[in-house]
Amino acid sequence: MSASQDAGLRNGEVPVEVRATAEPAIAMTGIRRTFETARGPFTALDGVDLVAGRGEFVSVVGPSGCGKSTLLGLVAGLARQQAGRVEVLGRPVSGVRRDVGFIFQKDALLPWRTALQNVMLPLRFRGVPAGEARERAAAWLARVGLGRFESSYPHQLSGGMRKRVAIAATLVYEPDVLLLDEPFSALDVQTRTLMERDLLGLWAINRPTVLFITHDLEEAVGLSDRVLVMSAGPGRIIGNHAISLERPRDLLEIRFDSRFTDLHHAIWEQLRGEVLKAGEVAGSTA
Repeated sequence: MSASQDAGLRNGEVPVEVRATAEPAIAMTGIRRTFETARGPFTALDGVDLVAGRGEFVSVVGPSGCGKSTLLGLVAGLARQQAGRVEVLGRPVSGVRRDVGFIFQKDALLPWRTALQNVMLPLRFRGVPAGEARERAAAWLARVGLGRFESSYPHQLSGGMRKRVAIAATLVYEPDVLLLDEPFSALDVQTRTLMERDLLGLWAINRPTVLFITHDLEEAVGLSDRVLVMSAGPGRIIGNHAISLERPRDLLEIRFDSRFTDLHHAIWEQLRGEVLKAGEVAGSTA
């Protein structure tokens, strides 16, 4: 990252991002994922085809229970599909990969470690010497605005601050693919908007491919290059919407842009029917 980019981030600005390449970083073909339950087999995903290009920011929306989080688990190598193929960076996924980062809905910080120690941890696991790990972790804490909180423990930080530490702990090892599972859903509206803005700025530094799961359609449209819509369970991709909004984006103002509202409306028109279907299924099984 150049000095001018770093200075821009500190001033709350988002660098101009280049367009994503056509080369796929994530490719899923014909995916079926079934779980065994007390009531018998449950199919979460069936016939899923999904491609995300290198450097692309892709969000996935869909009704509750459609298998969005299951998708991330397959890409991360935390689970295996019963049918189909998952490739990351041109290779089949056969286990957990070190070049894939995962940010969960709840932060996974260790409560007995300071913010700095939590950010250092993934580097130490990867064999980075302690001195270098400390230096890189301190730089990323400063980048997310927490340079003064290196010695603070998670219980001493607000929810938004803990989320920043979790993001720093993932981006510090510069993953090529970044998976996020509703990372900001527990935050208040104001903090959430600021975190979304900061995420775009941090993403622009190294441009990992992002697969972002959210229930918030405004969030999906504001952040993404494309928004994918999933059907009610068993989930599959039924919509692929290009977000033709220029970058950089002012997320505090973009929601008032007529193009934003048009995109939001078009995606919601497709998503609404699937939400209703999911509600009917949930009601019939209650």
